[in-house]
Amino acid sequence: MMASTMPILTINHKTEYRYAQPVGFGEHRIMLRPRDGHDLRVLTSRLEIAPEPMSLRWIHDVFGNSVAIATFDERAEVLSVSSTVTVEHNPAEEYTLTPDNPAYFYPFLYDNEEFPDLIRYIEPQYGDPDGELSAWACNFLDAEAPTPTFKILSGMTHRICEDFTYRKRHEQGTQHPLDTLLTGSGTCRDFALLMIEALRQLGIAARFVSGYLFVPRSGSHVGGGNTHAWVQVYLPTTGWIEFDPTNGIVGTRDLIRVAVARDPRQAIPLHGVYLGAADAFIGMEVNIELAEFGAQAEAEH
Repeated sequence: MMASTMPILTINHKTEYRYAQPVGFGEHRIMLRPRDGHDLRVLTSRLEIAPEPMSLRWIHDVFGNSVAIATFDERAEVLSVSSTVTVEHNPAEEYTLTPDNPAYFYPFLYDNEEFPDLIRYIEPQYGDPDGELSAWACNFLDAEAPTPTFKILSGMTHRICEDFTYRKRHEQGTQHPLDTLLTGSGTCRDFALLMIEALRQLGIAARFVSGYLFVPRSGSHVGGGNTHAWVQVYLPTTGWIEFDPTNGIVGTRDLIRVAVARDPRQAIPLHGVYLGAADAFIGMEVNIELAEFGAQAEAEH
């Protein structure tokens, strides 16, 4: 008999918008359902919205992410969106490249058949008029080529974690990578975008990932949770591998993937508009909690 532990997590994510008087609601796009994969499987999923939407439909967007689209015909002073998901999470181990991998050394070439599908992840999406971002990226190359590719990827991940200061910003969206580089500070979304654009300056395919970070509390299976952002990098014969520059994580330990996108603006967890006076909006409250349960999966031979 052989036993293995498959961690099971339940994610409770509730967002509540409050208004001074009843307002109407336009279409809301909700991207909170984790993205299934060989390291992550959704066991149950429940989405509760109040007031109840007139219609709620699910689609897969251009990247294959699950998106719920809600439309409303009722006015209210409070809009509440509550997602409860249970997943089986089998975190990928920290990855290292072997010398027989075609991307073991940088620079390397992408396969001709894959390159047309990767080109938008390779092309820089943000301006670098004075070459500051390119110069910063080149700091991770050895003086004499070639450089081990994994040394570049892990080096950049840990450099951002160690040298940059995390700070919350009240402004919506993600700041320009050059602003993150200049100030040496930002949010997880800012750090992810900085690393993505730096890698693209080197011709390495990278994309944005949004999801959750599980932070276990000492001595407890219940932990704090946050929406989080990190990076996926595509390497020949290896596929997409994950790097979290905010926490210096290589692999998917403590990371629950929800969506992938070319740009952060394409992976917003909850997005919509209200119809009413500009000063009607009072505020938004977000509460996220993750609980971990040990489940024994046994197989007899």
